[in-house]
Amino acid sequence: MSALSARAQMPAVVLSDINGGKVSTDTLAHAGQPVVVSFFATWCKPCQRELSAIAEVYDEWQEQTGVKLVAISIDEAQSVNKVKPLVDGNGWPYQVLLDPSGELKRALGIQLIPFVLILDETGKIVYKHNGYTDGAENELLDKLLEIKGQ
Repeated sequence: MSALSARAQMPAVVLSDINGGKVSTDTLAHAGQPVVVSFFATWCKPCQRELSAIAEVYDEWQEQTGVKLVAISIDEAQSVNKVKPLVDGNGWPYQVLLDPSGELKRALGIQLIPFVLILDETGKIVYKHNGYTDGAENELLDKLLEIKGQ
């Protein structure tokens, strides 16, 4: 557990999405459903493996839990232009936000990626995990089902 206590609210940081729109991170709560927030970078191979593994089961997860996944790139400004081609090339069906200044990463005390948060239906942080090993996405699904009371 990092410096944030469990059930902390997501900090309010305005980020751009990969199409240039603006999104405030305190509004990621999703119609009373859980949200998975995954921090990644174009140079992080475990991050890409995790997001690709989740993409394979994402439709099922949405049916079972109503979850939405938001992927947040921590690529710095000079490599932000690599994010959209990576996302498109992998066919990731997620909302993708950019944190080139690292403001949100710092606000959450994130040291290592991949880093995943789960927000409950009210937008509170209820789970955190960093690192990825093949199959770890199953643990995420278990947590989502637990949050949904299933």
